[in-house]
Amino acid sequence: MKNGTKVYVGMDVHKDSVMIAVLPEGAREPTLVKRLSHDPRGIRRLLDRLAREHEVRACYEASGAGYVLERKIRSWGHECEIVAPSLIPRRPGERRKHDRKDAEDLARLYRAGELVTIRVPAEREERVRDLVRCRETLQREALQSRHYILKFLARRDLVYREGRNWTVKHFAWLRAIQRDGVLEVEDQVAFGEYLALLDYKLGRREELDRQIEALALEPPYKEAIGRLCCLKGISTHAAMVLVTEIGDFRRFEHPGKLMAYVGLVPTEHSSGGSRRQGSITKAGNSRVRHVLVQAAWNYRFPPRLSAVLKRRQQGQPPDAVAHSWKAQHRLHKVYKRLAFRKNNKIAAVAVARELAGFIWALMQDCAPDHEAGRKAA
Repeated sequence: MKNGTKVYVGMDVHKDSVMIAVLPEGAREPTLVKRLSHDPRGIRRLLDRLAREHEVRACYEASGAGYVLERKIRSWGHECEIVAPSLIPRRPGERRKHDRKDAEDLARLYRAGELVTIRVPAEREERVRDLVRCRETLQREALQSRHYILKFLARRDLVYREGRNWTVKHFAWLRAIQRDGVLEVEDQVAFGEYLALLDYKLGRREELDRQIEALALEPPYKEAIGRLCCLKGISTHAAMVLVTEIGDFRRFEHPGKLMAYVGLVPTEHSSGGSRRQGSITKAGNSRVRHVLVQAAWNYRFPPRLSAVLKRRQQGQPPDAVAHSWKAQHRLHKVYKRLAFRKNNKIAAVAVARELAGFIWALMQDCAPDHEAGRKAA
């Protein structure tokens, strides 16, 4: 029978092993520190044995191990949380780090309430998020292939000077080089391979775009994506990045916490009566930050309702459309004021920070279906 006390379990999780430190409530030192193989059966036996007399609360750092172990532990009836590694307190003079110490420190800090836990997505939500991330990977791969082609042609003194690269005319110019035999035989083979690799990556990216567009119309995402697409600069793909990376926007108590989560708040080093603020922290989710900064550049233009934006706003709630129009006026003024005083890049980042606030306000009445299902479970 349980005696009502809690036992805190810190786990240092690796691919092949798990170092476990058990720290009972009120104990000065861990009563058990043990390395187990990364086998769910052994971990479950240990936790079940502890649960006979205590309430088990386990934690481990977010890492490449993912959420599999956390979900299994919860399915066994024990409490488990994943903590943010970058927010774990570290002593400045500490120069020792090994698995045993990491597990003990996790258990001790978890018991003290000094750890910041992260939100664990639902399983399908994680799969959709990885699909959206895969599209971003293909985008980077396509950019790399474009660099291969341009640098290869530049070494042969073939530079396109009739406009911008990667337009329809530029692609036609590339096809003409491949077709007309401008290059020597060996160069023709290499150039053909580079071009075929780019075509393959662009084709796979287009296929993923179609799948993401289809997912955006499904019930868990349709309402949220529709509201976000009312904003200028937020396309379907950008909205999917925001929804899959953030999940429920209502978990942030106020917009400032969302801004901090995506690393758009300034660093600060203040002491006494002086206050010093520097560049943005760039902490948190870099994918969301990238989407917001890219969207922010659209607000350098005066407020207007383009044909594309008008089409995206059709059928959406009137309050979302009005919110979008308010954001256009406000963010354009912010951009013009800061671009005049400082520079365009600083102005765009400031607009991205305020855009995060508008998104937070827009999404307060919208909860994803998978979030409600996860809480009910």
